[in-house]
Amino acid sequence: MKAKILNALLLVTSLFGYLEWGGNNHLFLFQAEGEIFSKLISDPTSVIHPFILLPIIGQALLLITLFQKTPHKLISYISIGSLGVLLAFMLIVGIMSLNLKIIVSTIPFLVTVVYTVMYYKKLSTTQ
Repeated sequence: MKAKILNALLLVTSLFGYLEWGGNNHLFLFQAEGEIFSKLISDPTSVIHPFILLPIIGQALLLITLFQKTPHKLISYISIGSLGVLLAFMLIVGIMSLNLKIIVSTIPFLVTVVYTVMYYKKLSTTQ
């Protein structure tokens, strides 16, 4: 049950990553995903990019683990890696640009990742 809660937290915290770029452009990842899914219908080739596909695949895998009786550890690790690439990159960009909003938006996900990995390692050593 705890693994499902952690995977749900990973999914939710990944949606609140904050992006900000030139001019007055900014959005959260859940807003970006809404735009991506709307473009997927009208122009599917415009959304084919690793920084778009990997996180969405990671979120889909996390969603799948929520419907499993016992979430599979490997699927959880793959989804953490897929989402982690984008959110770690966002953290690096936030640090380089000294943008506190971006940094703070990635911290809940990264803290949840650390706690989840520690939980799965502890689970492996006790079995």
